[in-house]
Amino acid sequence: MRELVAGLDIGSNTMKLLLHDMDKENVVIAQIPTPWTISGNGLTVLKSDDLIQALKALLRKSMRKAETHWRSPVNVNALAISGMGETGYLMKRPHTPVGPAYAWFDKSGRNLIEALPNELRTSFEGITGLPLGAQVSVAKILLLQSQGVDLKKSRWINIPEFIAYILGADHVGEYSLMSRTGLIDQSSGGPWEELLRTMGADLDLIPRLVNAGSFIGTVSNKNIPAEFLDAKITIAGHDHLVAASSNGPMLDDVYYVSMGTAEVLLRILDEPLNFSTRAYFAKNLINSVRHVVPGKHVIVAGVKTGLLMRRALNLFGISNEIQRNALDATLMKMNQPAAAASGISVTGARNGDGELSLTIARDEVGPAEVFSALLDHGNRELLRLIKIIEESVSPAKRSMLTGGWSQMESVAAARSSILPNCVRSAREQDTAFGAALFARRLIRH
Repeated sequence: MRELVAGLDIGSNTMKLLLHDMDKENVVIAQIPTPWTISGNGLTVLKSDDLIQALKALLRKSMRKAETHWRSPVNVNALAISGMGETGYLMKRPHTPVGPAYAWFDKSGRNLIEALPNELRTSFEGITGLPLGAQVSVAKILLLQSQGVDLKKSRWINIPEFIAYILGADHVGEYSLMSRTGLIDQSSGGPWEELLRTMGADLDLIPRLVNAGSFIGTVSNKNIPAEFLDAKITIAGHDHLVAASSNGPMLDDVYYVSMGTAEVLLRILDEPLNFSTRAYFAKNLINSVRHVVPGKHVIVAGVKTGLLMRRALNLFGISNEIQRNALDATLMKMNQPAAAASGISVTGARNGDGELSLTIARDEVGPAEVFSALLDHGNRELLRLIKIIEESVSPAKRSMLTGGWSQMESVAAARSSILPNCVRSAREQDTAFGAALFARRLIRH
């Protein structure tokens, strides 16, 4: 019997499961698309039934690949779950979703969060460490309330925690994920009670808070492959933070750049920033929240370059790895990529925007020129964020690049041109691998 641990990553684009041999650097990875439902007006939601069916399909696919790879029966001893932040379900007791999960980049609910009382709006960023806007979970909670949901009889649960609950774990909230909801006071680490009262909610809206890596139950759902039954379950936490933690101890003088649908630049802190610095950062779309490492905090400066690059590839009909690799090779052959991008204006990377806008002022522009302009746009936005961060935090000495987009040579080269002493992770699935490390620690402790 081959004994394994598993790391599950619920990403914006795909759901990945990595199976890790506990004795060797030996992994199997299975993935399927995240089953969003997208309406004509851009509304992007994840229905709970669709997510559950996709989870089952992913677990079955992983078992087929594992048996082929190891050519022996396998057993999963522990499972750790990571995934996107902000997106989750409002649950009615006894824990049934009252509506879909809205994508973190969906703009629904912006008018409702902006209509909160003035005293809450003015203190929101300093207390939560998050920009006031549609991306925080509070906006979607208020949206569901406006549709008739009684918040006093409901509870919020993020996507990774929902998956854990479906598998058999306790109903919990992990700190790094709950830090991204807008419901948590970063100074205390507990609920922001004034906001809850104003929303008409009580403390039960927030589940029991736990650190990443905490044991929260065992797999008991009989509708999934038997190889997972009785596996210990933990939440690894917010995907970008888990990806950054997959390459060894996290240091406070390093920029960790995680490149998924969102591109996130991280700095590690030993303690929370003060109210005024959190507010200043948040007004510049920089988050100051809890880390997946207990007791640590993190600065999270995000841009939506991955989302924009995906939309650009779709625009040019580049839909598979072979086509993307060909584009990458073309970009790497450009002698002057900045010149190739001239005459092309790009906007949309900022977290307050997220809508790809292209203005092309010359002829003979193809996918490589547009993609080069996107890379340049991303560089400029990251440099803007770094300048703001370094007003309050000492400059980083090194950089670590992780995430799916970083596997493109052209992307890695672009970011290496602006980041100090940049090293790229050798793995394609840092989040799933990082989650598997949480699962392994659960077994060993």
